[in-house]
Amino acid sequence: MKVLAMVLAGGRGERLYPLTRDRAKPAVAFGGIYRIIDFSLSNCINSDIRRIYVITQYKSISLHRHIQFGWNILSAPLGEFIEIIPAQQRIDEHWYQGTADAIFQNIYTLQQERPDLVLILSGDHIYKMDYQKMIAFHLEKGADLTVAAIRMGREQSREFGVIEVDRDWRISGFEEKPEEPKTIPGDPERILASMGVYVFNMELLVKRLIEDTRSDSTHDFGRDIIPLMIEKDQVFAFDFRQGDRGGVGYWRDVGTIDAYFEVNMDLVSVTPQLNLYDSQWPILTYQFAYPPAKTVWAEDARMGTALNSIISNGCIISGGSVKRSILSPRVMIHSYAEIEDSILLEGVDVGRYAKIRRSIIDKEVQIPQGMEIGFNLDEDAKRFTVTGSGIVVVPKGIRL
Repeated sequence: MKVLAMVLAGGRGERLYPLTRDRAKPAVAFGGIYRIIDFSLSNCINSDIRRIYVITQYKSISLHRHIQFGWNILSAPLGEFIEIIPAQQRIDEHWYQGTADAIFQNIYTLQQERPDLVLILSGDHIYKMDYQKMIAFHLEKGADLTVAAIRMGREQSREFGVIEVDRDWRISGFEEKPEEPKTIPGDPERILASMGVYVFNMELLVKRLIEDTRSDSTHDFGRDIIPLMIEKDQVFAFDFRQGDRGGVGYWRDVGTIDAYFEVNMDLVSVTPQLNLYDSQWPILTYQFAYPPAKTVWAEDARMGTALNSIISNGCIISGGSVKRSILSPRVMIHSYAEIEDSILLEGVDVGRYAKIRRSIIDKEVQIPQGMEIGFNLDEDAKRFTVTGSGIVVVPKGIRL
């Protein structure tokens, strides 16, 4: 059975601004050393799916560089690859109009590869999943399309496509972000939400994409392709719990600053739901050869400490205090500085006596001595982005 994976990694990520000011959403740093796209790509490799195209569009230089350096790990002579397909306007003068259009504009690639099945993924979700379990389910059911589904509270229905199934997990209805969703039978407080993970029979996918492009639609899988196929084809839902490699049903869409912050903070809890230390399902990435992280203690009462935190290679905590925070590579914390509940991306330098709380500091920012961020949100809002929940975001490379 020949399977081809196509990872959609071209989204603008407007709700993650300013983290997406200079990079695509899948290229945003996560968990210290990773990029968001590393999770989908790692799931593919761990699921023994090694023919992968990554479809990019907006602000993709950082993403291209990361894949070039970090994911050049497969064997071309064995027919394995991870290749980037930038938006090319191959079909017409338009850029990608929706998720389905992104695949349609690369239909030539599908016809060249001629896989039996096409696995379509989003490059901007955090989760661990064995796609082979979903493929086996797809084949067992004789499905034309299988949609991965996760159980969620009904109050979250406005954020996702909601799936209605029968007892055999055949999809009988699909609504995009409904206010009054159809709930799981016997469980009126929970819904089945689409994870943006699809397995298609290749020949039928091509046929439905061609039909869609001739119609007046939004050219989106959730809004257009799936509802159409429910009426005409064999469409099933796959319960994420059957393929979840984390065992706790952990899947997150980090589409907003608040969601991004919360998912990162999940990692520094005492027992994280997302286990990054599972040697049976490693999350792969590119790491430069930085020296080990270091803390500095001196006899004049300077004491470098890190509690319930993730500290990446190349970091130096020189007499400062770090609590419940994530430090990406090459972060420097100077004496008497205090960092709490924050995410510091690569190359951030925090001056003496500075204080940072509930903040995200993007790459290569120098925090001056004595500066406070996250303590007076009204003042912070004059210079930085502040979310409704009070998360402060300092843009990449800003001079303070």
